[in-house]
Amino acid sequence: MNKLIAILDDEEDILELVSIHLKKAGYQTSEFTEPKQLFSFLEDKTPALLLLDLMLPESDGIEICKLLKNSPEYKNIPIIMLTAKDEEFDKVLGLELGADDYITKPFSTRELVARVKAVLRRNALEVESKKIIVNDIITIDLERYQVFVKNEQIDLTTTEFNILKILSHNIGLVFSRDNLLDKLWGNDKIVSSRTIDVHIRNLRDKLGTAGDMIKNIRGVGYKID
Repeated sequence: MNKLIAILDDEEDILELVSIHLKKAGYQTSEFTEPKQLFSFLEDKTPALLLLDLMLPESDGIEICKLLKNSPEYKNIPIIMLTAKDEEFDKVLGLELGADDYITKPFSTRELVARVKAVLRRNALEVESKKIIVNDIITIDLERYQVFVKNEQIDLTTTEFNILKILSHNIGLVFSRDNLLDKLWGNDKIVSSRTIDVHIRNLRDKLGTAGDMIKNIRGVGYKID
């Protein structure tokens, strides 16, 4: 496991308690009592999750949550809020800002570890949904527009990437050349349907042995098996 969990809480006994139990569960931890320490840490490392106390002497945890979730660099870090507040408003506001869960103090350390595991598991599934994996050979990262064949990145043009994405989203379904043209260019298409053949040929070449997964159905179109 060995995932790194960052903890921001001004109560050192809470920091120690949480850190001990997370380490027992197999996680690494970095503890902070002040927001500036956390932000200095984030300049060099990205934790798998942040446990964030909402009641801090120097800064409001809600504002820290808002700042992180509005930052392109940090917005994907899952956040669990730690709060002594019972008011529904604070919990709802934190969740609306993008926090993934909350735990009200005092809390059970077993529950905290269980919540951490649940949020990390859910986050992993969300990340996975932004990728398409074909036969454990081709990985398509939809966010970064990257394609890997057996973990080796290959360079595709935008059109080649989009053709591969369309076919991989619909394993086994046959797309005619006109279908692909419509999906790629819509009403703006000004190229011949035979242009698809050229892109497919180039795509197959770049995929190497994995290119054999793209099948030509004679007289119909293309699919990925």
